[in-house]
Parts: sequence; C-alpha cells; structure tokens
Amino acid sequence: MQAIVFDRPGGPEVLGLAELPDPVPGPGELLVRVHAAGLNRADLLQRMGRYAPPTGAPEILGLELAGEVVGLGPECAKRQVGDRVMALVTGGAYATLATVPEVTAMPVPESLDWVAAAAVPEAFLTAYLDLFDLGNLQAGETVLVHAGASGVGSAVIQVAREAGARVLATAGSDEKLALCRSLGAAIAIHRERDNFAGIALESTGGAGVDLVIDLVGAAYWGGNMRALRRGGRLVLVGFLGGSMGELDLGPVLRKSLTVRGTTLRGTPLADKARLVERCAAFILPRLADGRLRTIVDRKFPLAEAGAAHAYMAQNRNLGKIILET
Repeated sequence: MQAIVFDRPGGPEVLGLAELPDPVPGPGELLVRVHAAGLNRADLLQRMGRYAPPTGAPEILGLELAGEVVGLGPECAKRQVGDRVMALVTGGAYATLATVPEVTAMPVPESLDWVAAAAVPEAFLTAYLDLFDLGNLQAGETVLVHAGASGVGSAVIQVAREAGARVLATAGSDEKLALCRSLGAAIAIHRERDNFAGIALESTGGAGVDLVIDLVGAAYWGGNMRALRRGGRLVLVGFLGGSMGELDLGPVLRKSLTVRGTTLRGTPLADKARLVERCAAFILPRLADGRLRTIVDRKFPLAEAGAAHAYMAQNRNLGKIILET
C-alpha cells in the first residue's frame, strides 16, 4: 500500500509518500480501501512531535476515513466486503489501505460521495459527544460554540440546531460568519471585532448561555466564564488559542459551573462503539436527507499531504480539509 510517512518531527515538508506492507485485519477489524481521509489538528501536532499516538495505534497519521471494505478479520459480523463505510480510527487513515474496528464503522449514505463521507466521523462524533454526553444539551437551551466554521464547529452548529437549541457561534472572518449563519447559528460573532461574552449576555437577557463548546482553550476562559449562566456547562474540545494561562476559578464556584473535557482518540474502544451507535442513529437519517451536511473547504491528493498540512496551519479553511487517495 501507499502511505504518508515521516522519519522526524518537523514542518509539513517532512511528510512523504512511501510504499509499505499491506495491513492485516485482526479480530473484529475491517480492511478498508481508503478513498478519502480527513485532516485534523491532532495530525499537525503529531507531525511536530507534540502529540504521541495512544499505545497500539498506527504511527501513520489520520484519524478518520471513508472507503470500501475489501477484507474481514475474524469475528466480524456486521459488515461485508464491498460495503461503503466511514470510520473513526486511532491512526492510519493517510494510506490507501487501513484496518478499522468494525464497531466504529458507519455506513455511508448513498447521497454522500467519498470526500463528503470522510468529513463526517471526527466532526460529527465529537459534536454528538460534546453536546449530549458531556454537555447534557436539552431542547430550548442556548449553545455558544467557538470556531464555528471549523469542521467540528460546523457540525456542532447543525447538531445543536437539530436538537432544538438556539446557537451562537464565533468565527474569525466575515466569510466564516456567513457560513455559521447558513448552518443555523442565530447569532454569528466576530472573534476580533466583537465581545462574545457581552453579546451572549445581551442575547439571553443577561442570564447567560446554557452550554459553551470551546475549541479555542485558555484564551477564551474568562469570556466563557462571563457568558455562562448560573449552572451552565463548559466543554473543552481543543486548544487553538493555547492550553496554558492564568485562570480565575472563582466563577466556577460562584455560578456552580461544570467544566468537562475529553479527546476521542484516547477513548476506550467499547465506549467509542456505544458513541458510534448512538450518534449514527441521530446523524445518518439527517445526512441522507440533507438536514445535516458536511462542509469541505479543499481536497488534496494523498501525495500532497504536506501542502494540506501547510494550508490547515494558515487557519483559513471553512470546514474540513480532505486527502483523496
């Protein structure tokens, strides 16, 4: 098979295409001919030597893929050779072949091509996990999502909208703000021009939002504390704005706030399987009929993974960046 490899941490230039032995599926694993793979910030961090993969994970980059099942390991019972699947993996998606735990593979709706399907797993599974499992979102509540035009952010806006919530979203350009509105954000807030906490309070009559989904991190801690209502919830998803800073913990106590965080990559397989089952029941019918849609900014050939990483690092993308094999 062909795969993207690197022999030392560094910039996008360290990535190169190489011939490697074909993977062999183990018990409960599918062998998938990868047609498209999604980029994620974790890929850039791993390339730079700042994010070690979990024990047992492939060293090849890539956390999500879409492709055709071409082989079955022992104990596979749900999928067949020829099935179209999209899946979350702990690594290995930047390749023409990959092994996938059968329990994390979702069927690809007929309405989605390979590129659109590859943009689903990480973004929508993260959105579902953060909104419902961690955020305890209820219909009629107000959600504030940061980086609303990112892959995860665009999924959060849509899933929250479908759950009957009112959505506020922050983004960094007028084009990104327009995308947020088109996906269902009631209010789109420019991250540099606007005071997101002030707007969140004003739009809720001074009460504050029920839930914040934050992909930015330490830089937004103070604003998040001001924006949340008493008893509100903050779910930390990423650290685009850094993970270190001087944080005032007082509001957590005074306002009885809940702060939670997680990463899908390190989640035990059994927990992932349950998440995939619940999320698939929610998103697949909505993807099939168009109520939910994937947002793809650009696609690159697999051999140009370095160029795709450089593009993502510029933070100009609206939605997902995809590698095609």
